[in-house]
Amino acid sequence: MPTFNDPTADAEEARQALRGLAHATIRIDDPDRLYGIVGELLGSARSFEQSLIQMAGASLTYQGRAAHDDGDRNLGAADAWAAADALRQAAQHASALESSLDQASGHLGRIAWQRPQRQWVTVVFLQGDEAEQVLDLVDRGDLDDALSQLRGYDYGDETTNAALANGHVYDEPPTDLNSQRVDDDDYALIYSLALGHAGLYRAYIPPADATTAGDGPQHTGPAQDAANAEAARRALDERRNRVRGDGSWFTPDRIAEVKRNRGLER
Repeated sequence: MPTFNDPTADAEEARQALRGLAHATIRIDDPDRLYGIVGELLGSARSFEQSLIQMAGASLTYQGRAAHDDGDRNLGAADAWAAADALRQAAQHASALESSLDQASGHLGRIAWQRPQRQWVTVVFLQGDEAEQVLDLVDRGDLDDALSQLRGYDYGDETTNAALANGHVYDEPPTDLNSQRVDDDDYALIYSLALGHAGLYRAYIPPADATTAGDGPQHTGPAQDAANAEAARRALDERRNRVRGDGSWFTPDRIAEVKRNRGLER
């Protein structure tokens, strides 16, 4: 939280917030969010410019106290002035940044984003030991077998409803720089041998009256939403328990128990 009186602490807070934003914007599932994000950054740019100007002023205000380690005040004063000048230049760049963000905000404010014709729901996401056997198949080039195993987690409407209820629906299957994608009819396998995870996603045609991605299926209210989501989870758990009961068709023997929320992690 900002202190409004400790510039060192607030600078650290700002750094962490921007680091978090950089991570969060790796994947933006809903373009409607762009306008709000840019608006917040526009306000941040204005505050950033003001902070730079004020710090430049502080460097000049205390110029007489500046000295190098050897006590040379002339060199210290010169560096204080140079720092102030650099901060003023940075403020000018921040002003240009603010202007560009303002333009971006104006453009985004005129856009009515259209719903995609097709979206993707999570069928299953495995990582670590749970993903090892599938990744071994992928590494050997047995992509058909890997896809076949992962498709065993797809329970049709139950899987779709669970994904929608938990916001696991995307315009495109989520990927990163370390991931590879393999398409097979209505399925997409996303895997990373380096990071040790594999996920299967299925194409989904949203109904015409559906809300934006991630809002889940339409019901009469929050209570009904929660009830249907819980029913979907119970159905998935029951089926997975039956699979475990017969020894599992493809889970490695050394994995004693599959997590109960398998397939709902993303």
